[in-house]
Amino acid sequence: MRPVPLSPHARQAALDAMEAAPLDVLVIGGGVVGAGAALDAATRGLSVGLVEARDFASGTSSRSSKLMHGGLRYLEMLDFRLVAEALKERGLNLQKLAPHLVQEVAFLYPLQHRGWERFYAGSGVALYDAMSKASGYGKGVPLHRHHTRRGARKIFPGLRKDALVGALRYYDAQVDDARHTMFLARTSAAYGAHVASRTRVVDLLREGGRVVGARLKDLESGRELDVRASVVLNATGVWTDETQGMAAERGQFHVRASKGIHLVVPRDRIRGEGGLILRTEKSVLFVIPWGRHWIIGTTDTDWDLSKDHPAASRNDIDYLLEHVNRVLVEPLTHADVEGVYAGLRPLLAGEDEATSKLSREHAVSTSVKGLVVIAGGKYTTYRVMAKDAVDAAVHSMTRQLDRVVPASCTEDVPLLGADGFEALWNQRHRLAADSGLSVARIEHLLRRYGSLVVEVLDLVTTDATLGEPLGGADDYLRAEVVYGTTHEGARHLDDVIARRTRISIETFDRGTEVAREVADLMGDALGWTGEQRDVEVEHYLKRVAAERESQTMPDDETADAARMGAPDVVPVATADTP
Repeated sequence: MRPVPLSPHARQAALDAMEAAPLDVLVIGGGVVGAGAALDAATRGLSVGLVEARDFASGTSSRSSKLMHGGLRYLEMLDFRLVAEALKERGLNLQKLAPHLVQEVAFLYPLQHRGWERFYAGSGVALYDAMSKASGYGKGVPLHRHHTRRGARKIFPGLRKDALVGALRYYDAQVDDARHTMFLARTSAAYGAHVASRTRVVDLLREGGRVVGARLKDLESGRELDVRASVVLNATGVWTDETQGMAAERGQFHVRASKGIHLVVPRDRIRGEGGLILRTEKSVLFVIPWGRHWIIGTTDTDWDLSKDHPAASRNDIDYLLEHVNRVLVEPLTHADVEGVYAGLRPLLAGEDEATSKLSREHAVSTSVKGLVVIAGGKYTTYRVMAKDAVDAAVHSMTRQLDRVVPASCTEDVPLLGADGFEALWNQRHRLAADSGLSVARIEHLLRRYGSLVVEVLDLVTTDATLGEPLGGADDYLRAEVVYGTTHEGARHLDDVIARRTRISIETFDRGTEVAREVADLMGDALGWTGEQRDVEVEHYLKRVAAERESQTMPDDETADAARMGAPDVVPVATADTP
């Protein structure tokens, strides 16, 4: 298997191929489940198309807590099946599928009651460890440990003395969700899937009572095309109901959106190693290490406003600050917040007992012939969701195929960048010496690209200026902007600043200082005119201004109205396209 760049040329070729010949499966939605489904179907030998209306992972899949975890709290709900499933997937990704993108992270759980709580919580964490080992993929994840209050505060000095009587320390895993989803899309393309972002489904094609494809609109050029497929797989998350509505049928279940927001603060504002997991009156609160930063989240509130750009209100931010400050020696203020992001969870609201519930957390529907709908779930179990959806797709088109379709094999299919990662990690000092970059920089690159780091370093060899850090965002090299554009499917400024990198949430200016430099690097790669570069920068600045304004608003309605003041960018070439 050779890596296939998600270049502008490859995108155009993918759209042409989808229009030219019928597909077995057309997947709608480039989030983690849609990209995972495209990979699952392609590795079974099916012809596959994957389309996304905006950028890969631009919705829920770039706005999670960035954890790939077993779901410790689900043990308390006695949902052992879900926990076992998630622990297996966590281990698979750590050890085999994406070791370059997924890494273990320690969490401290402060105990607030003597005696019974240590026994109760300790029993749960011990069971969690045992289930991880039983999954067959628990190797390498340390077992939990008990700590006294003094021992816990040595690990996490930022904790107030009166916030705990002792603690437990256990381990889970974290992932850069947007990069992981993009790697899924790239890996599916490497196995033959036709992949195109910025391509919206405007209608479903029907013959009689069966869905036979979809009409697509290339949002970059305005071109419309009909793509025929034996099965259309709807993996659009919180947009499930809208997409399903194109079939003019009432679905077996509905999806409601629940908003969760996260704050990003500098690492030096909280003194501690590893993360924290705290109980609140409603759920749990995570404080998660993230490079030179902390991620704090999350909330859980119903959302029935714009799904394209969910907004965080001042009330949301105040809620998180209030709860985390209850346990910190040095309280955080609004001035400490570098970044804020809001995402929508797709929660199932079933109406039909016949719905095919494949686990408590996700469901698959085939109520309309030729259309498979997958919804619900959690990031960690994306691969299982994708498998279940493709299984349903294969079953629904059995009569149309002249061959037997193999079972899912994605349990044994590493993502691009995984093969050879460990060897290159061991050689990181040599890579640093050869490239002229620091060892710390090489480690950062390896955790973002895995063995594909050699492609990034080749750019630096060709043009030494690309080995320089971005001005105002020195965690990232100029080469990463170019690579994100030529190989990772980035089409607009926001794609690079918010998802190929995390500059939008990791700098106090939210990426405004680096916008012009990124636009020029992308513009050189994409052939943008000066006008298009100006449009891209202006749009990004307006987006940041709108988000900042929304975060000063007292409630969801006013925050949403403020955020919608900055619409999505429109390419200059199609600015007049209706």
